[in-house]
Amino acid sequence: MSSCYNIPAENICVEQEIKRSRFITDIAQVENKAAALTFIQKIQQREPDARHHCWAYIAGHPVESIQRGSSDAGEPQGTAGKPMLNVLQHKNIGEIVVVVSRYFGGIKLGAGGLVRAYSSSVQQAIDALPLCQRIITIPAVLHTPFALENNMRHLLESLSISIKNSDYLDHVQLHIDIEQGTESALKATIRNKSNGKASLKYAMAQKGSLIAK
Repeated sequence: MSSCYNIPAENICVEQEIKRSRFITDIAQVENKAAALTFIQKIQQREPDARHHCWAYIAGHPVESIQRGSSDAGEPQGTAGKPMLNVLQHKNIGEIVVVVSRYFGGIKLGAGGLVRAYSSSVQQAIDALPLCQRIITIPAVLHTPFALENNMRHLLESLSISIKNSDYLDHVQLHIDIEQGTESALKATIRNKSNGKASLKYAMAQKGSLIAK
């Protein structure tokens, strides 16, 4: 699994008209299925007169997450929710929910026309969507003798790794978060720079921080 992926940086709403039907597309960042369903309900309440509220979501990692779903919301089967989800899956964006509210304009679009309308609505919104990056990190502790503390601090700084806090016992413990997948390389670097006198111990992966893109 990739240690970083894009997510929505903010909620957005865009609109387009196709053969008199209005398609209002809302996108938001959500971390789980419950949050996605809550957002969908919020849009349904905001647009009570829309004939359809079709939706799709990927509530987690864009590839690995099993929390994903879609709904045609009354449109012919396979013409809305699945095409919307397909667009999301090809964009490598995670933690995302999209709702397309349709106000029927009196002209039927047909199955192919509906697929194109809902797909293009999502594409249009994603083209306007600001993104940031989710970095999956590992909490770790760098153990170093007092004599090498400054060297280890400079090493971490050169690697753009921030120190969260420090403990002073019979040696120094520097608490850090490192990007998942870089553990082995960092361990080797620390070992080489300290001639084996410093070491790195790490725990379980965590969701990590957001970095603006």
